[in-house]
Amino acid sequence: MNTPVSASAPAAVSRMPKDPNWWRGAVIYQIYPRSYQDTDGDGIGDLRGIVKRLPHIASLGVDAIWISPFFTSPMKDFGYDVSDYCDVDPMFGTLADFDAVVETAHSLGIRVMIDLVLSHTAEAHPWFVESRSSRDNPKSDWYVWADAKPDGTPPNNWLSIFGGSAWQWDGRRMQYYLHNFLTSQPDLNFHNAEVQEALLDVERFWLKRGVDGFRLDTINFYFADAQLRDNPALPPERRNDSIAPGVNPYNWQEHLYSKNQPENLDFLKRFRAELEPYGAAAVGEVGDAQRGLEIMAEYTSGGDKVQMCYPFEMLQPPRLTAAAAADTFYRLSHAAPDAWPCWSYSNHDVERHPTRWKLSAEATRVYTTMLMCFRGSVCLYQGEELGLPEAEVAFEDLQDPYGIEFWPEYKGRDGCRTPIAWDGSAPNGGFSEGKPWLPVSPKHLPRAVAEQEADPEAILHHYRRAIALRHDHPVLATGEHDGVHSRGDVVHFVRFDANETIFCAFNLGEEPAEVPLPEGAWAPIGTDLGTVTKAENGLIHLGPWQCCLALRRPAD
Repeated sequence: MNTPVSASAPAAVSRMPKDPNWWRGAVIYQIYPRSYQDTDGDGIGDLRGIVKRLPHIASLGVDAIWISPFFTSPMKDFGYDVSDYCDVDPMFGTLADFDAVVETAHSLGIRVMIDLVLSHTAEAHPWFVESRSSRDNPKSDWYVWADAKPDGTPPNNWLSIFGGSAWQWDGRRMQYYLHNFLTSQPDLNFHNAEVQEALLDVERFWLKRGVDGFRLDTINFYFADAQLRDNPALPPERRNDSIAPGVNPYNWQEHLYSKNQPENLDFLKRFRAELEPYGAAAVGEVGDAQRGLEIMAEYTSGGDKVQMCYPFEMLQPPRLTAAAAADTFYRLSHAAPDAWPCWSYSNHDVERHPTRWKLSAEATRVYTTMLMCFRGSVCLYQGEELGLPEAEVAFEDLQDPYGIEFWPEYKGRDGCRTPIAWDGSAPNGGFSEGKPWLPVSPKHLPRAVAEQEADPEAILHHYRRAIALRHDHPVLATGEHDGVHSRGDVVHFVRFDANETIFCAFNLGEEPAEVPLPEGAWAPIGTDLGTVTKAENGLIHLGPWQCCLALRRPAD
């Protein structure tokens, strides 16, 4: 077997107290390391920068961090193209620096999850270099290769998320290889048992190094149809641009065969089995516009696959309305009641939600409070706690190949990836002493961490209070609910367990609204979040962008 390990684990590994259910209801903070904190002046964030800023993260009250890829990479897709799964790219530091991240995070009570990109590698990965060298080498079947059709065209109609065909011709083997993303990101062949074992070795390496779990990139892309059948066309009325921008015809197909294959379930069971002895957890990214909730249900149900997944329902361009929230939870409950979601409004691939949904400061706050009351776990994206809007990035400053390809109709992902501003009065917002890899947005400087720390009304403090509410009332993290309902612009539901019952209502509109308060004696909670609980004739009256949180004890 070809073991991918390039360095041994440290002699002493920092461990958090073992809790197999720590992930259930957890608040996870995503770090995009290139843009978090630079410590060596090269304009690119690094692992030592994460160590430096971990006290800020701890002050939020989150349970874990998820670090986007920092592995050795040619960086054509900024780390999501891996050339060595078991080492740190020099621009981010060293394995010793990573160990310091784990040690420091654990000392602050924060668990560490890392981003594993298993569906594909960089073309520079030694596995692919060997695979493409001939049709009969030991790794010749480690990637998805296929002969051309008799007329020389690709073997089927599959499309790449980054535009064009998902097949790239290779003159060395005189065959096509599959790439669901960039041509420089060839897809691994999960039908090959050696490939699966090599990737499980990667998982074991990082578990031994002290990580508490993984975020699994494009988890539903691992297997492709072994017969390479054509995808059917998708009717125009079913298309949306939640997975790829509307300018990309990727949305014109129903991806029945290029992803979402049933063989994936057995691999996920093997992956879960490796997690169990460590009390570690995994959250999978489900990239599917039509069946996201159903796939999430398949992948997280039964207690023998990944613990949680996050779909794209709350990452879509249209604002999450009360009706959409109710529909999302309704569909999830019918797909698999025991599935565990991980909800997120923003991440490194989508426009920041205050801009995407055109939210005012008041609206952003009520959406934040609502997120902390939903059943499931939560992912927050760096800078979200500062209420950052999407940054404007000029074409000449673009780094994202996606944006460069589809400019100006689609501006790419750089606007949500610009460096974090820590001090509005410092050069480059305190991110770096060198020229940042992307410009620090001038609009972000007044929202820098230092400025918000000094302002008791800043949204940073609202995030802290909302997270604290979730921790103070565990029913919000792990309790049941009576379904999520909508009444006009109001989302409302009841969370309950053996200890507490909490009524939650959120007005997601510009007009006053009212919602019935269930019978019983209710006490207000979360008043520091701007909640209202005064009822008249059994109705709660909510102003625009107001919420109600009320507690009832079992004895009430």
